[in-house]
This record gives sequence, C-alpha cells and structure tokens, in this order.
Amino acid sequence: MATEIKAPTFPESVAEGTVAAWHKKPGDSVERDELIVEIETDKVVLEVVAPEAGTLTDVMADEGDTVESEQVLGKIGEGEASGDSGQKEAKSSGDESAEKSAEKSDDEQEAKKADSNSGGGKQHEVKAPSFPESVQEGTVATWHKKVGEAVKRDEVLADIETDKVVLEVVAPADGALSEIKAEEGSQVESEAVLATFTEGAGSEGSGGDDAKPAKAESSGDDDADEKVGDKILAPAARKMVAEHDLDVAKIEGTGKGGRILKEDVQKAVKSGSAKKTSGGAAAPKGAAAAATAPAVEGERPEKRVPMSRLRQTIAKRLVEAQQTAAMLTTYNEVDMTAVMELRAQYKDTFLKAHDTKLGFMGFFVKAASEALKRFPDVNASIDGTDIVYHGYQDIGVAVSTPRGLVVPVLRDTDSMKIADVEKAIVDFGKRARDGKLGIDEMQGGTFTITNGGIFGSLMSTPIINPPQTAILGMHKIQERPMAVNGKVEIRPMMYLAVSYDHRMIDGKDAVQFLVTMKELLEDPARLLLDV
Repeated sequence: MATEIKAPTFPESVAEGTVAAWHKKPGDSVERDELIVEIETDKVVLEVVAPEAGTLTDVMADEGDTVESEQVLGKIGEGEASGDSGQKEAKSSGDESAEKSAEKSDDEQEAKKADSNSGGGKQHEVKAPSFPESVQEGTVATWHKKVGEAVKRDEVLADIETDKVVLEVVAPADGALSEIKAEEGSQVESEAVLATFTEGAGSEGSGGDDAKPAKAESSGDDDADEKVGDKILAPAARKMVAEHDLDVAKIEGTGKGGRILKEDVQKAVKSGSAKKTSGGAAAPKGAAAAATAPAVEGERPEKRVPMSRLRQTIAKRLVEAQQTAAMLTTYNEVDMTAVMELRAQYKDTFLKAHDTKLGFMGFFVKAASEALKRFPDVNASIDGTDIVYHGYQDIGVAVSTPRGLVVPVLRDTDSMKIADVEKAIVDFGKRARDGKLGIDEMQGGTFTITNGGIFGSLMSTPIINPPQTAILGMHKIQERPMAVNGKVEIRPMMYLAVSYDHRMIDGKDAVQFLVTMKELLEDPARLLLDV
C-alpha cells in the first residue's frame, strides 16, 4: 500500500510554497524520517521527511512547482522501484537496503583503495581560516571526516563556528587526514593548525583484506543503514545512539527485519534501559560532544549542553540592549486586505517577470524605507554621547536558523524595487541556514524588521538591535471582525509593534512612524505616489 508524502501545514500568513529540491529520485529507497524534499516559502525552507520506510515510487510535484498546504507531493511504496512494478518480491525492503548499502560500500572502498595506491604521500597542515578583525577565535563545531577516511580535493573536512558565521575548512588535495589536533568543541585562533593531511593516503583501513568485513557492517554513507553486531540501525537512530552513548545490544528494534528506528532509541533513552555499563565498550567517536553533556538517569532526565558562540553573542547583545536603552514599545494594527488583494492579483505575473515570488516583506521594507525618510530620528543611532543621523536606509531582516537568530542587512532599500527585496531576502534565508553569510552582510544596519508571524506569534515586544534605536515587529495575519463604514466586516488584520529607544526617539515620533507604516500598507498606492 502506497503512503502519501504531503507538504507541511503552512503558517496562516503563508499561502503557498515552491518545491525547491527533491533529495530522492523515483526508485530510490528511503528510511523513515529521512529528508526527501524541501519546500520554500516566502520566509523559510520547510523540510519534508519520509513518513515510512520504503521506495519512492511517484513524484507528483516537480522542482519549481507551486504547492499548497498539505498537498500530496509524492508516494512511497513498499516494494521495488516503479520501473520494476511488474514483479513484486516478498523480500524485506529493510534487508535489501542493508545489502545495497554493503555492496555500495564495498565498491566505494575498492575505488578509494585504488586511488590511495597512486598517492604521493606529501603532508599538509590543515589550518583554520583567517578570521575577520572583529572575530578573535572560533570553535571546532564538527569534523566531517575521520582519520584515514578518503577525501577528495576541496571536500569539507570541518566546520569552524564563530560569533556570526560557520566557516568551512576544505581538503587541500585528494588524500586523508593523518592526525586531528583540534577536537570538536575546542577553541582555535585564526590560522591555527587543526590537523595534518596526507596526499594520496585515503584508505578506509590499512588492514588489507581483514578490514573488509568491517566495511560491510558500517558504510561511510550517512544515509545508509549501519550494522552493529547483529543489529541494523537506521541513520536517524544511529545518530541518537551516538549522541546518548547507548549500548545497541540492549535496544529492541521494531522496524522491518528487526531494524532499530529512531522511535526505538527515543524509548530506550526515556526508559534508561540501554545505558552502557562502566566496563562496556568505548563510546563511538560521534559521542565525543555528548560526553560534555551527560544525561541524568531516572524519570526526570536532564541534559547539559554548552551554549554555542552565536547563542552567547545573541544573549549578550539582548541583555546589553535592555540594560543600556530606555526601551518602550508602541502598538498598532494594519488591515492587510489591500496588500493581500494586490499580491493575489499580480503574484503569477510577478513570478514570471522577476523569477521570484511576491511576498509580504517587500511591501513592509518599502513602507519602512518611506517612513524612515519622514522620521529621521527612527533611522538614527546613538554613539556614546553623539547622535548619528543616516542619510540612507539599511534595513536588517531577522532570519531564524537552527543555530540562532541572525540579521543580514539590505543596503539602500529606498532605491530597491520590491522584486529586489524579495530576491535578496530569499537568498539571505538560504545562506543563513547554511551558515554562508559573511560578517559584513550583518553589520551596519540602521533599522530592523523581525517577523514572528511566520511562527504564529499574534503579538510580541521586539528588542532593539544596538546601536540602532528602533525595531519593527510583524505578527500573524488573523481574520477579525472590524467596524468598516458603520458595518461589521471580517478583515485580515496584523498587529505591528515598534520598540524604540526613548533616549533618542520621543513617543510622538514613534507613534507617527507606526501610523505612517499603517497608512502606506493599507493603501499601497501611496508608496508609488509618495503621499
């Protein structure tokens, strides 16, 4: 029986999304909770994972297609790929996946061994990147390769996390790591030596034929099942086992062929039944980070993890903003009817003309740019005892990432078209989630816009981003009964909030700034007529 793959439930302010990328092709085997497809909306990229293990049989929405909330994107079947649908075998798909992984691993290992035999053996020092002047040091976040594992030139070896960005360290040539000198979690300075690298090394094991059985049990493919002893682990389960340092032999698998699924590991973690004994085997290498964050046994488990550099910086700046600024917040609400009608009328034409979707942020950025010109105090910043008035509008747009909140800046928004704004925001969102934003792209803003509405927030108090003196908070669009020309009508309404530094901005200017924003959004023609 086929299982439907559906798009996620979009937030109310998001009407539709675009199929950004399929990570699997029809005929590919997939595991439960494995990433299959990404859906791109106006603000975020949503990941769609496999609801069940099986084979992707049908793709019903191709890359670039526009889809609605909970629309069927494809189907997963239990048997062979769709091209082999004429014959169905009773063989377990879990066993097939394990065998294919082992065969694939053997082929790759043999190819790597052949490559390694021709290597020259020249050694290199793998160094951390040169950090910008404002960054003193970084943290080794992740090693993507182990010592002895074959890598290709320019393949990512490690990630270095700084206050703002994640920097990638790549291989200088084909070969393998011979020694890691900076383990995950260690602090490193600019151009510090992280490891030594040997050209042409690249053998997964130096034990010759004796290493082959181990290869069949544990392939280097993160998306394949891994066999530990007589247990088969799904990729998500393997990751959780490493994080919690569990004894695989004590976990009962409920998947096909006895495969251990993510849910099985979660159950074992909750019950505490799979903890390793003190004399047990050494923890897998992936559990190194978890060693610094031990879980407490019992019915009320806890886990202590170190705060990331980005999270530390966010915490420091937010506390600093509240301690140094005389912060107040004023609220208003805007009727989104006109903007939504305009968007609905021109979204298809806009997409064809500019190759990007027409969202709401373009209207808000342009309205804010106009309002900032009329109220220069809101666009100013405080530097010690000086007030700095900016003759331009550089608006930061808060973007949520798995690592924390970052605020890339749109430059000279007054001269940008709505299409330019929408393209830039989509690009910022993608690169922010990948940690690819440069520090220069997150500095120098004169005003900030944050949109909690995409997560369902109805009303909030945004915190100023120093040294700026004001920030605009957007919220969820919600239909409410409103009095319009003496009659009650249902209108799509959004609460707006402006937090401002009362040392610089008087309440009158803050309120009038927000009223101007409301007027421009409720009658978008004002943006064109400059009235």
